[in-house]
Amino acid sequence: MIEVFADVVCPFTHVGLRRIVERRNQLGREDIIRVRAWPLELVNGEPLAAALVAEEVAELRAQVAPDLFERFDAAHFPATSLPAMAVAAAAYRRSPQLGEQVSLALRHALFEEGRDLAAPDVVAQIAAAHGLAPGADDEAAVLADWREGQRRGVLGSPHFFANGYAAFCPSLEIRRVGEHLHIASDPDALEQFLGLAFAR
Repeated sequence: MIEVFADVVCPFTHVGLRRIVERRNQLGREDIIRVRAWPLELVNGEPLAAALVAEEVAELRAQVAPDLFERFDAAHFPATSLPAMAVAAAAYRRSPQLGEQVSLALRHALFEEGRDLAAPDVVAQIAAAHGLAPGADDEAAVLADWREGQRRGVLGSPHFFANGYAAFCPSLEIRRVGEHLHIASDPDALEQFLGLAFAR
């Protein structure tokens, strides 16, 4: 199993998960991805700014992922990601397969459909579509993941773990040069990570 600590509103995670799922499918693997909560609004003491994420999305589309983020709408960027991550926690409580499915669906709703994951009706609709009714235990699971990520030295979103190997955002090389955000695909790092993750 691959574990990743990530926030549902992190665009780098959206790209990373899509790339890893694509590669997993190409290889005919069935390894489950466990997406654990790394709530950046708690890590940073404030929610991510919509303008910052919009900049990251624009650069991702321009530099590495022109096939993604087609309907992203900064005007509908969620003020909090905690309710959405509680939905994912509820799904993982049901089964690992459903948890992965819902984790991907939440990111698709935000980044490909422009839906506000902080809107109660949006969150409720996604939960209901998968037969879920998140509760206090799932909200607590989000906080438990955050504490577990702190214990394991998570550097940011996304931080992947598998077979004793850890990598921050292995599918992308991200750096800021002056005011410009430079993003490039890092296929070698991705293949190295997957080689270790899929080793048995």
